Amino acid sequence: MATVREIMTRNPECAQTDHTLQAAAEQMERLGVGGLPICGPENRLKGMITDRDIVVRGLARGRRLDTPVGELNQGEAVTVGADDSTDELLSTMTHHQVKRLPVIDGDRLVGIVTIADAARALPNPESGDLLDALSME
Repeated sequence: MATVREIMTRNPECAQTDHTLQAAAEQMERLGVGGLPICGPENRLKGMITDRDIVVRGLARGRRLDTPVGELNQGEAVTVGADDSTDELLSTMTHHQVKRLPVIDGDRLVGIVTIADAARALPNPESGDLLDALSME
């Protein structure tokens, strides 16, 4: 059975808590990603921000593009451990209905794993179950 460490993207870039929504959007565009971990001092994980967060929780609610990313943070991020099994990953993603998870090793951010990473690593029936669970509203 594979571990999260084997399928994650290593050393993801963070949006710092004091970066603006504009800077985070530009960073996402440059990296070709839809979400970034939010990191504070000493690169400690503070949460996640997605392109949808910027639009729906930011701009649609009257926030300006110069708003600090940290102001949209919704508290502690759902994470998965680097040495957790892909079964644990699947369970966490479906339970919390998230498409990307920061990967931690101890208290350090070491990677990020997306639904696409999980789908590629899991057998077809399991990846179908994951997609079905995340598509539920």
